[in-house]
Amino acid sequence: MSLTDDQLTTLTVAGKDYDYYNIANLPGIDHLPYSLKVLVENLVRNIDGANITDNHVKALLEWDPNAQPSHEIQFTPSRVVMQDFTGVPCIVDLATMRDAVKELGGDPEVINPQVQSDMVIDHSVQIDKYGVADAVEQNMDIEYQRNGERYQFLRWGQQAFRNFRVVPPGTGIIHQVNIEYLAKVVMTKARENGHELAYLDSCVGTDSHTTTVNGLGVLGWGVGGIEAEAAMLGQPISMLVPRVVGFKLTGSIPEGVTATDVVLTITDMLRQHGVVGKFVEFYGDGIASVPLANRATIGNMGPEFGSTCGIFPIDGVTLDYLRLTGRSEEQIALVEAYAKANKLWGDTTDPNYVEPQYSEYLELDLGSVVPSIAGPKRPQDRIKLSESKEKFAATLPAYETDKTVQEPVSVSTDFRGDFDITNGDVAIASITSCTNTSNPSVMIAAGLIARNAHAKGLKPKPWVKTSLAPGSQVVADYLKAAGLQDDLDALGYQLVGFGCATCIGNSGPLLPEISEAINANDLTVTSVLSGNRNFEGRISPDVKMNYLASPPLVIAYALAGTMDFDFETQPLGTDADGNDVYLKDIWPTNAEVESVVNGTVSREMFLKDYASVFEGDRRWKGLDVPEGELFAWDENSTYVRKQTFFDGMKATPDPVENIHGARVLALLGDSVTTDHISPAGAFKASSPAGKYLTDRGVEPKNFNSYGSRRGNHEVMVRGTFGNIRLRNQLLASVGEEVTPGGFTYDFLEGKPTTIFEASRDYIDHDVPLVVLAGKEYGTGSSRDWAAKGTVMLGVKAVITESFERIHRSNLIGMGVLPLQFPEGESYESLGLDGTETYDIDGVEELNNGSTPKTVHVTATHTDGAKTEFDAVVRIDTPGEADYYRNGGILQYVLRNLMR
Repeated sequence: MSLTDDQLTTLTVAGKDYDYYNIANLPGIDHLPYSLKVLVENLVRNIDGANITDNHVKALLEWDPNAQPSHEIQFTPSRVVMQDFTGVPCIVDLATMRDAVKELGGDPEVINPQVQSDMVIDHSVQIDKYGVADAVEQNMDIEYQRNGERYQFLRWGQQAFRNFRVVPPGTGIIHQVNIEYLAKVVMTKARENGHELAYLDSCVGTDSHTTTVNGLGVLGWGVGGIEAEAAMLGQPISMLVPRVVGFKLTGSIPEGVTATDVVLTITDMLRQHGVVGKFVEFYGDGIASVPLANRATIGNMGPEFGSTCGIFPIDGVTLDYLRLTGRSEEQIALVEAYAKANKLWGDTTDPNYVEPQYSEYLELDLGSVVPSIAGPKRPQDRIKLSESKEKFAATLPAYETDKTVQEPVSVSTDFRGDFDITNGDVAIASITSCTNTSNPSVMIAAGLIARNAHAKGLKPKPWVKTSLAPGSQVVADYLKAAGLQDDLDALGYQLVGFGCATCIGNSGPLLPEISEAINANDLTVTSVLSGNRNFEGRISPDVKMNYLASPPLVIAYALAGTMDFDFETQPLGTDADGNDVYLKDIWPTNAEVESVVNGTVSREMFLKDYASVFEGDRRWKGLDVPEGELFAWDENSTYVRKQTFFDGMKATPDPVENIHGARVLALLGDSVTTDHISPAGAFKASSPAGKYLTDRGVEPKNFNSYGSRRGNHEVMVRGTFGNIRLRNQLLASVGEEVTPGGFTYDFLEGKPTTIFEASRDYIDHDVPLVVLAGKEYGTGSSRDWAAKGTVMLGVKAVITESFERIHRSNLIGMGVLPLQFPEGESYESLGLDGTETYDIDGVEELNNGSTPKTVHVTATHTDGAKTEFDAVVRIDTPGEADYYRNGGILQYVLRNLMR
């Protein structure tokens, strides 16, 4: 008998019996952090005697808080969530895998999601129309015109694959839909004996901010689309038992401070502490007073801390939220009974509560938090609002060039009249993204600021593009019910759509006259958004500096019109009587906000808005949908094309080989993001991707974005390393000017060219490629195309000082070798400039079933001198080694399913 049999028992809830795996009596369970107890239940339930054994459970129960991660376990998520940017390529890959199985003589029907897999289409709405009454309808019409091919494909997938559901466009943001509807906290499924099995909800998602669901006590995090596909196909995720950081919250939020300020403070603290690859768990008496919406706001920022998760335990706050959001009383009773029976209940006043042990400890008194923003390019770069003007002034010169015009530039527009713009002006002030629009307190605060500003006759400056893109239709309901939408409309904050919008780079074009003035005069304008990502080049190609702020502060900056502003000493304008109006005059009290939230946000709103969540509107229902188990690929499609990853694939993999004679494709610095590697936003007609589309008759106005074209590998490979803010230092190494964007030096041709064109030349001549970079390579979104594009360019290895978690595993998932320079070394310290040729020996040891700790790298300089070093192999688990040996995770899964 194994643990999986021994621990199966019965739980009776409201007269109904459920089977469940009892972990409460396992030795060592009491002092484990909540998140590790979740992993214990996951292991016990999924023991198979091979991948998961009693010994894995034992290792977890004997977890040493002070130990460095060394024990590998297999995590089997209960479900997978996807958004359309990263989800479309997942479904393209599944459809392509069906074709590959058929070509290998198998049954295509073996390719199906094995666990519940949900896609929320939320990343494709672009803010083309704003500041007008019907902006949301106009933007939805344009969205369907742009994305009709993709949406037809997804509707095909909805009927072709089992266990796959699609939440159509216009519903909300994936993470908000997840916490408000999809997440169960405790799931059930029918067993062969006729009983229902109750088990813990857990998930992985193809969006970094899947961690929003951690606020509900659901363990989940973002993975690349590559890992997500494997999870969909029933593959457990290999991971090392992590260190767990206990983050104690005490006190309460003071007057004038928002949940956004709290989360920016926590992000700053955890980034300074260092939590990459660790779990973060919030605990202490103080969490009982942290509303669920604030917990979700904190959990959402896990990727910005760098941690795998940022989780809260299940308690009464969880149950209250489940009730508010329309979950059944039966479900709520099950969650409570299950959590208490399995020692997962996090109420510190409960007589059975035992405080967990943690690897590391931090503490924050919420009463010490002050209003904050973050920027101009990283979420962890927190600035106290009181210091924002001076900090901006100190940062601005770094963004100006000798071409930057310092005097105000006059602009004349039909839409917003005539005005002057200058450096520091706010070009975009957008309330958008899952971080904050899932939180009624900050959304209502924004509405109250709008009401107070409107009453005093204040308006945003005419050059500011204003927009409101909530994360769910419920937000629109309660803003309307509170009478606040009229005030938001009066300030230009009409609804523009329900989706990620500005935060993902779909801010839409600025007025052409503004855009022209910015670019002709090299002006440094700014954006302020209530999102979680503000990386360079992400928000708008016209905007150099981007700041994160709470929704009410977004409106405040729209009124100010510039980042060069001190809210303490400078008035936002004057009222009808000519009196100066300061921010403090229109800022609502915490009590006012709470009163409106309690009076308007209701269970009935959630029940109404989610009653037909998978049905969609007339546009969705009117799509022409192909049928059949295999997709009918259209050779002329520029959105959805059959992938090439499985071309020529054999039933068994070839041995892996050492890498010889490699050239450097890119020489990059620190904090290169997945956005730098695979941008999601707009691109120009002069880019390789633009040329590909114009050659096929697509006009630039219909290019859409890289993100929306992720189902077409031809576009995506041409966009890899194509971010307009990327600086490839290899050009400087050969004496060329470093042109920002996707450029490199082709050593075969002896000339600068685009990264895409150089890669074609190297591939044609069988020359392997490597990328050299600094610290934190691959930070940011869990973007599978950052790895897919890398391998399609012919890159065999990436050598860095350190990797961010998801991108490292994605590289392995595509068969690219992640290597690190020896501790304390870098390409600079080793005297490397990218002009060398590289030989990497020791890789073949993987063919013997073991993973070498290091491989030997020899860099041969142009003068024949050699630099040699041992690079650390960042294949961290046996499972990852299997994926690498197979040329990637999908090839591994496909071969296993064929067996």
